Amino acid sequence: MAVAVAAGAVVVSSGVGLGLWAAEDDGGPAAAPSSPTPTPTPSPTRSYPLSGAPRTIPAVREHTAERGPGWRPASGHRVVVSDPALADEGRLTAQELGLTYAGERDDERSGDVRLELNRDAGANPESYTLTVRGGRVTVSGPGEAGVFYGTRTLKQEIRGAGAAPEGVVRDEPAKPRRGMMLDIARKHYSAGWIEDRIRELGDLKYNEIGLHFSDDQGFRIESGSHPEVVSEDHLTKAQVRKIVELAESRHITVVPEIDSPGHLGAVIDAHPDLQLRKTNGEAVRGAVDIANPKSAEIVDDLLDEYAGLFPGDQWHLGGDEYQALVVPDPEAAFPGLAAAARDEYGPGATVEDLTTGWLNDRAATVRAHDRVPRAWNDGFFSGGSVRADEDITVAYWTGKEIGARKPAEYLAEGREVINYNDEFLYYVLGEPLTFVYPTGERIYEQWTPRVLRGTTPVPAKYDRQILGGSFAIWGDLPRSQTEDQVAAGIRMPLRALAQKLWDAREPALSWDGFRTLADRLG
Repeated sequence: MAVAVAAGAVVVSSGVGLGLWAAEDDGGPAAAPSSPTPTPTPSPTRSYPLSGAPRTIPAVREHTAERGPGWRPASGHRVVVSDPALADEGRLTAQELGLTYAGERDDERSGDVRLELNRDAGANPESYTLTVRGGRVTVSGPGEAGVFYGTRTLKQEIRGAGAAPEGVVRDEPAKPRRGMMLDIARKHYSAGWIEDRIRELGDLKYNEIGLHFSDDQGFRIESGSHPEVVSEDHLTKAQVRKIVELAESRHITVVPEIDSPGHLGAVIDAHPDLQLRKTNGEAVRGAVDIANPKSAEIVDDLLDEYAGLFPGDQWHLGGDEYQALVVPDPEAAFPGLAAAARDEYGPGATVEDLTTGWLNDRAATVRAHDRVPRAWNDGFFSGGSVRADEDITVAYWTGKEIGARKPAEYLAEGREVINYNDEFLYYVLGEPLTFVYPTGERIYEQWTPRVLRGTTPVPAKYDRQILGGSFAIWGDLPRSQTEDQVAAGIRMPLRALAQKLWDAREPALSWDGFRTLADRLG
């Protein structure tokens, strides 16, 4: 890490450091300040060394060093806000630091932490400035999310070092999509466990959590439109609303996923008439017959219903591994699908075209609810007479599918991509097939958002089209790990990924240094 050599010098930090811990709010005790010692008051007779850059996960991108005592929480210090929109951030910060929340105030007092919106329309809404000067702290940003991230930096500084260093932090993320996806369909997770992960993600400045809640093994959220498809172990809508509310308080979008037209085994169990069958009558596992209008009706019913439960602007449509397309000749194996394709799209149309049409129709369903659709990359096909809609974001995870295309091909089409690289970011319970549990070290040292497949990055010219990345936890062998084991297993990978999504440059710390600091955080 660069060391400033004069007052006012800029310290640019791309490393990580001390200071992260999950908030014990929402029923738990508030975190106590590291020390009750009052902040020293600067005086003309005392000189201070030039401050060092704060150490946080992810690392701040820029710190202007200054001379001064810094700031530490003490009895009588307040958290105040300049705008009522920041009340939630103010209350949370006060609780975490053991301070008094004083609400909206114009006066200034020694020791204050002030949160304010600067309404800079041209700035990244997730950016923030954190100023520690004269015994006070100011966190400002153009949007509430940026101010929240500034409070995460302050929280980490106090937790790690007991004080926030004098000077100015200017910080913003490199990528707008920073997420974790959780497969709750194959493995049922308790609502409390999910809430704990949201708190952890918030402190790491993630802004998405995906819930894959429908698959062959289970359908895990209460349904009013089709209660017959819901598994015995599931989340109630009241539990989901609480999860969504907590996520919103951390500026995290919950991204729901009902995968189709494959991975619908739980729905098919209740509606066997929808199952796709081969010419010999053999059932195709998890696949609905997309030539049957009733298949679209039930999926759209569910999409419409859950749009009211998940208010975020993102929706994952799945689209992967439709088993009708894994045979050498889909038209011969499934003549009913082939005939439906020709009827819908013309004499040369294929089963791939019909499948793409299904994806576009589901995209239209969620788009009517003002959602931005995304789908797994193996749901996009080259050639054919029907193309996937341009606004469907590619969730890139694999290059192992039949007819696999290189990641750059999706980007060359002008598509936006989110990185779910299955060699780095897939935590598959039980390590089936060729999967192994990802490590934080490998992510930290070898992965960047441009590494979409394997270990080779795509050309830098596509960087802006890569919106970010997501860690994915899959429950293929659900009993192979407990909830506690999953939480422990993903801990370091999540921290490494947080760093690389916030700042893709090579970190200043070695992996050993990063791990040592993380271990000190508990």
